[in-house]
Amino acid sequence: MMESHIESTAKATTATTATTASTTALPSHAVYSNVKEDIQQHQYLFNTLWNKGTPAEQKIREIEEGTAHYETKILDNPEEIVREIGRLTASSNELSNCLTPGGMQYSYNHFFEIKKKLLDKQKKGGHKGIRYISNINKDNAKLARIFLDAGIEIRHIKNLPPMSFSVSDKEIAATIEKMEGGKMVQSLLLSNEAPYVGHFYSIFEELWNNGIDASDRLSDINEGADLADIEVIQSSSRARVLYLDLVRSAKEELLLVFATTGAFTRQKKMGVIELCIEAAKDRNVKVRILMPAHESSEQTVENLRQNYPEQINIRYIEQTSGTKATILLVDRRFSLVMELRDDSRGTFDEAIGLSTYSNSRSGVLSYVSIFENLWIQTELYAQVKQANEQLASANERLKLHDKMQQEFINVAAHELRTPVQPILSIVGFLRSTKGHIDKDRLDNSIDLIDRNAKRLKRLTEDLLDATKIESQSLRLNKEVLNLGELISSAIQEIKNQIEDRSVQVLYEPKMEDIIFLEADRHRVVQVVINLLSNAIKFTKGHGETVSISTEKKKGDDGDNREVVRV
Repeated sequence: MMESHIESTAKATTATTATTASTTALPSHAVYSNVKEDIQQHQYLFNTLWNKGTPAEQKIREIEEGTAHYETKILDNPEEIVREIGRLTASSNELSNCLTPGGMQYSYNHFFEIKKKLLDKQKKGGHKGIRYISNINKDNAKLARIFLDAGIEIRHIKNLPPMSFSVSDKEIAATIEKMEGGKMVQSLLLSNEAPYVGHFYSIFEELWNNGIDASDRLSDINEGADLADIEVIQSSSRARVLYLDLVRSAKEELLLVFATTGAFTRQKKMGVIELCIEAAKDRNVKVRILMPAHESSEQTVENLRQNYPEQINIRYIEQTSGTKATILLVDRRFSLVMELRDDSRGTFDEAIGLSTYSNSRSGVLSYVSIFENLWIQTELYAQVKQANEQLASANERLKLHDKMQQEFINVAAHELRTPVQPILSIVGFLRSTKGHIDKDRLDNSIDLIDRNAKRLKRLTEDLLDATKIESQSLRLNKEVLNLGELISSAIQEIKNQIEDRSVQVLYEPKMEDIIFLEADRHRVVQVVINLLSNAIKFTKGHGETVSISTEKKKGDDGDNREVVRV
């Protein structure tokens, strides 16, 4: 067993004398121990003091030269940390703070009174001022207003650096702790070395230049118009999660632009189209999609149009090499633009590059405007395409019309030549006889001229009617007529043609077949004459019969029709 005792020794006396050097009296006693635990405790205490101490030569030189002592150290005593930050604050000529919302509360709890004194000095020109950078939200808006009203300058930034710090003209104090709710700082970096001070000051200035004035930020919060969030997303997997979450969150409207058919196929596989269907069915969300047309997606598009005609509307756009992004717009409040990196890839994560998320009202509405313009353009494009098709069809009809017109002219010329030639022949014959002709031959010649002149008249009238029909200027003088009488009149008018061909025309109207109609007398007779003339023309003549009959018949539209058959 180790023996221990207390005794007076020269060594112990020396140690005790060193601790009481402020007095001239000799020490009354000394403590000596050879217990291992006591020795280790006092050794640790000495080493700690030694490590924190400044070499005597350095201290003597600083005193002689009048230079400052530069030091960087870590404090881990919360109360000592408060004292050191208070000292740094009070001794500053300029103070800049970058703090978390909890750090602002910590600063207010422990140092606000000191800072009010600095602000008084600033008014008298004895201080350059106090600046704060923090993330201002609804929870700390009142505290930010207190600082502003006191005369402290504050700016808001969304993404704070991972370290909170205060930098004066001489020192810096920094911690990685969030100080939530104003919690005491447990560890603090403190330094008065110029490189540290300069480094943190430059960081603060960069943040300050990119910050938003606290007054503007507070106004936005009071008005309910929170500051826009714009984020560049490099991770395609994170973009995928955000993409699906945004589609699920839609309450009123979903607008989608697929740059390529491949993009549509990948995102259908990912579940985007199914989520759009759920939004349309369950929440009555209006879905509009712009995408290139392709046979691989044609069936899907047709199913969506048929099954959800009121909720889901799809239009086609031309696929261009310049379009390299999928655009999602949700409720005209959120946008997600996903750049296409490699359209040949089979999965979303492999094909997508950078993505940009925003809830900036002006930015989102700009994309909405672009979408609406594209939407209108597709409609105009469809109208232009339809107009071009109609124009092409009209051109074909015009070509056909020209051909028919040429054929009509050829037929008309032939038909005109037919009656003119006999007239000219008879006129020549009569001139050659010089009036020496018997009565029978003269009567026959006059009858021939009369028939052909009438035929020529009919042809001329037909040409005029055709011209009027072409110009849509043909007028009809309608009256109530007996169709049977009109047919009889037509037969009488072509009696000579019937006799010339030795053809019999058979028309035996019955009392029950009497038909009355409202029409133009001259036009109906003209139609019947044309029918009879064509029929007679194509008979072999010499005893053949052309029959004509009438009947009433129901048309396809249910109306009564009067039919003349020859």
